Amino acid sequence: MESSGLEGKVLEMFEVGPCENAYQMGFLIGQRFSNLIRSRLARDLILQDQLLPFAQTPEAQPLLKALADNNKKKFPSYWDELIGTAEGSGVPVLNIILINFRKEIVPFLPKNKLISNAESPDDCSDVLIVSDSMAMVAHNEDANVALVGHAYLIKGMLSKELSFIAYTYAGELPSCAFGFNSHGLAFTLNSVPPIEDEIVAGGIGCNFISRDLLEASGIDDAVTRIHSSEASVGHSYNLIDIRTRKILNVETASMNRISVREVGATPFFRANMYLHLPVQQVQDDNSISRQRRALVLPKTSKNEFLSLLGDMADAKYPIYMTGPILYTLCTAVIDLDEQTFSIIEGNPKKGEASHVFTMSSKEFKMP
Repeated sequence: MESSGLEGKVLEMFEVGPCENAYQMGFLIGQRFSNLIRSRLARDLILQDQLLPFAQTPEAQPLLKALADNNKKKFPSYWDELIGTAEGSGVPVLNIILINFRKEIVPFLPKNKLISNAESPDDCSDVLIVSDSMAMVAHNEDANVALVGHAYLIKGMLSKELSFIAYTYAGELPSCAFGFNSHGLAFTLNSVPPIEDEIVAGGIGCNFISRDLLEASGIDDAVTRIHSSEASVGHSYNLIDIRTRKILNVETASMNRISVREVGATPFFRANMYLHLPVQQVQDDNSISRQRRALVLPKTSKNEFLSLLGDMADAKYPIYMTGPILYTLCTAVIDLDEQTFSIIEGNPKKGEASHVFTMSSKEFKMP
């Protein structure tokens, strides 16, 4: 990968709120990161070569209208936040809508015009455990290489009672990746690839569901929010509750299908495949390869978890990715016993955290 000068950029955090309304919060975020959002839109080949041309066709209109109408009706304040982000950054609202609904639109792109890049899923890897001696989640945030250097942290203060920190892709709602809130609830996300027949056109977008999770009062409330969301596309959620020392893996599909697994003392590795919800899925060799590799690696300590997520032994499908298409943007580590949330930039084997937050205090003070 040619150096874009963006890999070395420090992940910035922007504190925003409490705001008069959701639109204002979005507007301030858009304004603050206008240059980064514009840069991301310009580099995003899936947006430029696939989504924008598709959005100009008559076939796209009913899908885009259904996505807009249904998501605006279900989550009016998050819709306002999205419009605010577009208007604050000074970019066309359509572009912001398209990147936020990419997962819900790509399956319906004309097959003959698809470039392979558009179909490459966002791959993420997680390893999770809750045993007597340790309770933690380690998560690699993998994305298209266009997103390198195009993410930021939002510290959103919604009220005296509720604030959150969310790793956010430029121009998207917080967060399609991972985040946590002042109720002691955290989450990380993994894409899963249902086949087209398993997808409901015009349903609720993954970005809106995960934005809603940032406001959940606890793990049960989070499951309820996921279950009632009427998602268009399936997704996998790792829900972490530091107050109850509990981790759930929740797999979902359209038509309100859901499967909930509690994580226990056996380390649980997951890539980007359905593991317990019976859904027909696309064969993903990258995921299958990472699952196999994780099986043979040791997983008994924090260091071994980080070593696993930094593994590059398989040249074609490494767990830690450095291009040319997919890139590990960072690694998030949630330690339920220390009650810390850390972000590591660079290979997690080296273990140097750039950000460490205390989850148990309202201010998320750096320890």
